[in-house]
Amino acid sequence: MSITLIPIGYVRGGRAKARDDNWGREQAAIELDGEQYQTDALAGLADFSHVEVLFHFHKVAEEKIVSSARHPRGRSDWPKVGIFAQRGKGRPNRLAVTVCRIMALDGLTLTVKGLDAIDGTPVLDLKPYLSGFAPRGEVREPDWAREIMADYW
Repeated sequence: MSITLIPIGYVRGGRAKARDDNWGREQAAIELDGEQYQTDALAGLADFSHVEVLFHFHKVAEEKIVSSARHPRGRSDWPKVGIFAQRGKGRPNRLAVTVCRIMALDGLTLTVKGLDAIDGTPVLDLKPYLSGFAPRGEVREPDWAREIMADYW
């Protein structure tokens, strides 16, 4: 089975090249495709503080896709873990999701802060962040994962 996804829009602005850390200050716009959507597609989104942005790591070449275990960020001092136990961009379908702060809405343009995608990135979907979908109960993660995130935002 194959699945065809059509971008709903594209990231405009922010970083031109991906770097691993300090994404928290980044501000970018997501411009929805005016051929597919009317401005009311974003109606009500301004009532939320955050939005989940689903996007495609379009700059990752097919030969860079990882389907097995590896050391996150190539660091041998961190354990070798499967691709599905990390959030690296060389994923099998090159899909990503990030929760971003909504800064502004103007027509078909959504401005967000903290999006770890580069200028030109295809956006596949937007979902309002609902606290009811946050994890229930205690959240557990290994030390290496906390270390990765220390400077990420």
